[in-house]
Amino acid sequence: MITTSEFFQLTQWAGIATLIVAVLAIAGFLFKWGVRFQLVGVTGFMAVLTGGLFALSLVPIMRTVIPGAVRFSVIYDNGATQAVIAVPPTITETELDATLRQAASDLFSYGRLGQEQDQLNIRARTIIHPELGVSQPLYLGNVKRSLRNREDEQIQIEIFSDKFAKLPKSSA
Repeated sequence: MITTSEFFQLTQWAGIATLIVAVLAIAGFLFKWGVRFQLVGVTGFMAVLTGGLFALSLVPIMRTVIPGAVRFSVIYDNGATQAVIAVPPTITETELDATLRQAASDLFSYGRLGQEQDQLNIRARTIIHPELGVSQPLYLGNVKRSLRNREDEQIQIEIFSDKFAKLPKSSA
C-alpha cells in the first residue's frame, strides 16, 4: 500500500508535469497551434490530479487493526463528540475492550467539532430481547479519546461488567 510520503513524492512529479503542460499550453497560444485548447484541458486535468495527490499525502490512509475486535456498526454519530456503535449480543468483555479501541481508532478524524469538550465519547450497545416482542438497548461500555491527538495515550475505556449478566448465554 502506498504511504503518505510516497503520495507526496507523486504530488511533486505530477506538479512538475502540470507545469510542463501549462508551459506548452501557453506556447500553443503564442504560436497559434491547433491543439492549444486541448492543452488547456490537459493542464486543468493535471492540476486536479495534482491536487488530489496532495490531499492524499496529507491524510494517513492506513487503517489500524486491533486484534480481537469484532465487527461493529456505527448507529449514531453527531460528527462532533458523540458516537454509538452496535455490537453483537454474544460479545465478551475482552472482545468489547478490543472493539472499543478499534472504534476509537476508526472514528477519529481531525474534522470533528468539539465545542465544549475536547473528547470523543463512543458508547457500545447491543439489543436484547427480555421477552417475546420486546427489544431493549443495553449499553455495555464506552471509550473516551482526544479529538485533537491521533496517537492518544490517555484513552479511557469503561466496561460495564454488570450489564454482561443480562446478555443471553450462548449454547456452545
